[in-house]
Amino acid sequence: MSKVVPLKKIPSKSIIMEGFGRADYFDSYKVAQSADLSVDKIATEIFRMSDIVAVLMKIRDRIVRLFGLAASGNEAPERNYYPVGSRLMIFTVSARNENEIVMEEDDKHLKFRTSVLVDREKSEVYLTTVVKYNSWGGRLYFIPVKPVHKIIVPLQLNRAQYNSEKRVPLRRKFCNKLITYL
Repeated sequence: MSKVVPLKKIPSKSIIMEGFGRADYFDSYKVAQSADLSVDKIATEIFRMSDIVAVLMKIRDRIVRLFGLAASGNEAPERNYYPVGSRLMIFTVSARNENEIVMEEDDKHLKFRTSVLVDREKSEVYLTTVVKYNSWGGRLYFIPVKPVHKIIVPLQLNRAQYNSEKRVPLRRKFCNKLITYL
């Protein structure tokens, strides 16, 4: 298994920032990955919710409804190709090319994008997130989200390295990382 590497900048080949403006927060990770799978298949593997992520999203949805924010909704059916406007699991595809899929969700408190980029020349997969706060509520919302995000995103990226029968139990890895973080 290749190590997930955090990056200090967004990959230069990425289209995630097109039309986004300034970002108040971003993170980007890369992992060595065979480039023989489509970006659609890799993104599906990354964003397919594990049990622990599904539970965390349900908790998040219950809390944000109290503040009038949008819930994440149900996972969309998996596809072989995700055109712009379609749903890739819980996110809406807003841009794409043959090597990258950009998804977004906007609410009154913040604007959010994430992307999966495949660099076929280097055999690497990048997972990038950008956030823009629309109000102080976005900053406040992101305080508890950020540490959990920093744990879950690299773990989800690891999913791209495994087919379903070889996947490492995410629940155990998440709990160990959370205990270490706390």
